[in-house]
Formats: sequence, structure tokens, C-alpha cells
Amino acid sequence: MKKIAVFTSGGDSPGMNACIRAVVRTAIFNGVEVMGICRGYEGMIDGDFIEMNTSSVGNIIQRGGTILKSARSERFRTPEGRKKAFENLKANNIDGVIVIGGDGSFSGASVFNKEYHIPFVGCPGTIDNDLYGTDFTIGYDTAINTVMEAVDKIRDTADSHNRLFFIEVMGRDAGFIALRSGIAVGAEAILIPETKTHIEDLISILEKGRERKKSGSIIIVAEGDDAGGAFEVAKRVKERYNFYDTRTTVLGHIQRGGSPTAADRLLASRLGNKAVETLLSGDHNLMVGQSGKEIVFVPFEKATKHHQEVDRSLLDLAMILSS
Repeated sequence: MKKIAVFTSGGDSPGMNACIRAVVRTAIFNGVEVMGICRGYEGMIDGDFIEMNTSSVGNIIQRGGTILKSARSERFRTPEGRKKAFENLKANNIDGVIVIGGDGSFSGASVFNKEYHIPFVGCPGTIDNDLYGTDFTIGYDTAINTVMEAVDKIRDTADSHNRLFFIEVMGRDAGFIALRSGIAVGAEAILIPETKTHIEDLISILEKGRERKKSGSIIIVAEGDDAGGAFEVAKRVKERYNFYDTRTTVLGHIQRGGSPTAADRLLASRLGNKAVETLLSGDHNLMVGQSGKEIVFVPFEKATKHHQEVDRSLLDLAMILSS
């Protein structure tokens, strides 16, 4: 390969810039030219390509978001959109592509590869940590640390005013952010999509805390919990249990931004480097991930069609420590 491209797609996540940096500098180290595609698949269709060099990625490892911007593309779902994207890749003499994103980004790459045989390798960039085959995704560690810092501040108010806080975190389909951050902040209960929420059980937990004269309580709610978001859960609890002054906070997109943690910078650097080496070796249509301390390779279809399971031992730990 003489020239490759890199782009970020889907929701942004802290560490994407560190991954872009690793891709660009690894490619140049191996004598390969690099183009950046701005705005994901949308930019691929529009021909929004830029040349990248070592200086292009200087002083970005500590920055959140993505310098290449990101977007969701309905046009790429159409044969016409993918044909235009292919024409732009060939016009720019692109031999292979690195995609940094989540399951939607990898599904698109898999379809595109089957139609036009352009080699793709993916780096898992999503705060949700829901991709099968990798222990952690780029941005997840930063997101849970952001939640932890925010909830630590909220607990000061909860304790000072004897309040019950319902705090909603991201996780429409998966509770990985809620589970780990909930344990880290000592939440009294953690509600996630993977388990059924029983309001009676939640009230029982709060009652035990009140009997111990607990001064404030924190309930972490993943937005996709089956009982509803934080506002709905708080409403249902308050209707039957009004001993606390109740408040609800939705952390929202604060979880996506910010400077990536050391763990995310290192993960992004390792995966970006290995993605280029994998592409140059002739392997493609797969995601580069990390399992334990080892780099692993997972076919796109397996990474997107299999669901990453939550660690049941963490659910047990959360229950024990909140009792």
C-alpha cells in the first residue's frame, strides 16, 4: 500500500485524536502516505479529504473530540451514496482505510468492503464500551471518570441536605458506564438495561439506608433502563416513598467530552499503531481490540452482531457494597 485514509465516525469519544495521531505517524514511519477524511462517511461521499503529515497531528493527544470531525450518514446507507464514496477513494488513490468508531461505523465498513473490496481495519472508538471482542473501547475510561467526578460533587450536596439524587448517565442499550461508575461512587443502586428494575426492591434499599440514618443517597440510572430514565424512576419512587427531598440530574453530553485519561491515550495509541500494521500486512475487514494485555483481532461482523455482556460479578459487587 502506498496511501491510506483515516476517519472518525459516529459519536465522538475522548482518545480519538490520540488514535488518529498513532495512525498517521505509524503510516509515515512505514513510508505510507495518509489522507484524513473529514466528517466520517459524509465526508467520504462529499470528497472532503485532507493530506496529513507528522505536523498535522502534533499537540492533539491530549484533546477530546476529533480533529477530523464526525457525523452520522444516512446517504452512506444507500447504494448511490456508497458508490460516490468509492469513486472519491479511488480518485484520491486510497489503497486502504482505518475507521475509528462504533458498531454502526464497522457495519458500514463491512458492507462497503463486500461491495467494493476496499480494505478496512477498525479501531473501537465509543464511550459505551459495547463492542464485542475488546475489553475496553477508546473513550470509555474517560467517560466513567467524568461521571465519577460529577457524582462526587453531587454527593456533597446530597449529604448536606439529606437528599436523594437520581443521576442519569449514557447507555441507551448497555449499562457499562452506569455499572462501573456506580461502583466507583458508592451508589446505593445502579439501574441498567441488562437487568430488570423492580421499584419495590429500590424502595427497600432506600428504606434500609434510612434506618441506618443515611444522610443522602445516589441512584445511578442508565438512560436505557427498562423502568425509564432518571426522571421516570424518580417519579415512581417519590409517589410511594417521600422521606427524602428528591432531585434528578441528567449528565448528558458532558460524558463525551474532555481530555482523555492516560488509559485512553495509551489504548488509542496501541490500537492505532496496530491497525496500520494490520492493514499493511494484508489483513482487513476486522477490528483491532485489546483482551487482557494482548492485542486481538475481531471480524467486523462478529464485533457488531455479538453483544458485549456486562460482568455479572460487578453486579454482585455493587449489591454487596451498597447493602
